[in-house]
Parts: sequence; structure tokens; C-alpha cells
Amino acid sequence: MPQTNAPHGRVGRPPVTSRTQILIAARRLIDRDGWEKLTIRRLAAEVGIGATTLYHHVRDKEDLLFLLIQEYGDQIPHPGLPGEPRDRIIAAITAVHDALAEWPWAAEVLTADGFLVRLGDSALWLVETIVAGAIDHGCTPEQAVYVVRSLWYYTVGEILVRAHSARRRARSEQPADRDDLSDILDASQVPRLAALGDQWSTLASRDDYPQGLQAFVDGLLAQATAATPPSPGR
Repeated sequence: MPQTNAPHGRVGRPPVTSRTQILIAARRLIDRDGWEKLTIRRLAAEVGIGATTLYHHVRDKEDLLFLLIQEYGDQIPHPGLPGEPRDRIIAAITAVHDALAEWPWAAEVLTADGFLVRLGDSALWLVETIVAGAIDHGCTPEQAVYVVRSLWYYTVGEILVRAHSARRRARSEQPADRDDLSDILDASQVPRLAALGDQWSTLASRDDYPQGLQAFVDGLLAQATAATPPSPGR
């Protein structure tokens, strides 16, 4: 009797894939190719499943990126909080800065308003700490939001400038790729800048974020608490 090649077990079933596996694969693609090139189709191929199957776990690319950020944010250690409200603000925003410095692409994703509701508890705790610190210092709730927003802009801006500058240096064919302004500036028009020309690149590349942050926080709090609320009817 001729033998038949009977199938062994079930066929055609998609592999079982967990969300953790998907996030690990997405992080691998981002680290290798950058977050801009991440697509649902490429991620599905990386995991070894169909794009339709992947959509059972994530709605779209934006949803995927926020899942990654939420998971990463939940791993941020809570800093020890000093007693002074001003110092608590600095400790919390520094923790945000340090986390984004490790994942600068996340700062790119978080540049649009409205992301706060999609953060995890750990990241929200840091925002809460800044708001509470501002209010405890004497700010109104509205002023506290202004403090948070201003510190966020300052921090994200610093992260993105450094990340983009690092990518530019990595792409440059000249290892010592510097912007020497002294060769291109007209000293008769901009004498102060021209005098700083050969030092500008070195001075601008310094990591002065901690010093700038302290000065910025002091200025924001002083401005907020010195503001006189409008009189009734005005």
C-alpha cells in the first residue's frame, strides 16, 4: 500500500506572539534604523507574523510608539525628593531629562501637545511632583502648568539639539567638523559674535543643562509668585 505524507499537527495557525515580544522587536528596529523608519509592516516581518496579526496588539504606529514610551517611562526610578519645593522641581525634571537623554527619539514623539494622558503612572508622578512643587512654592495651579510647560520645552529642546548635533557629527566626513564663525562673520556688523567666532562651537557644546535649569526654575518661580492677580472686574 502506498504511503501518504500526512501532516504533522495543525498547519496555518499564526504563531502566538505576546505584546512584550512585539515591543522588544520594535525597540530593536528603532535602535538599528531609527524610529522614523519603523512601520507596522517592517515590525511584523521582524517578529515573523503577518501585519493583520500585529494589528490585534497595536492600533497603528503611533500607538506602538506610545506603548514603548509608556513601558520605558515605568522603568524610570523615582528620585529622592528634597524638602524644598524648588529643589523637588529640579529633581523631577532632571529625572525626565536623563531618561530622554537615553531615548532621544522619544522626545521627538512627545513634541506634540496632548501626550500627557498617554503616559504611565511613573512618568505622571514626575509631572505631579513638578506641579505640586510649584504650588507649594506659592504658584497658582495655572502658574504651575506654565512652569511645567516651560520646563518641558527647555528640556526637550536641549535633548533634541544635542541628539541632532550628534547625528550630524556622525555623518560628517570631517572628524573635527566645527562651525568657526570667525571665518564667515563680518566684524564690522557683528563685532561681539566675530570675537567669539573661534570659540563658539566649543562653548555651545558644553553640557550646561544643570546650571541653566536651576537658573530657569528660579526665574519661573520668581516671575510667577511676583505676579499680581488682576483685580475684580478687570
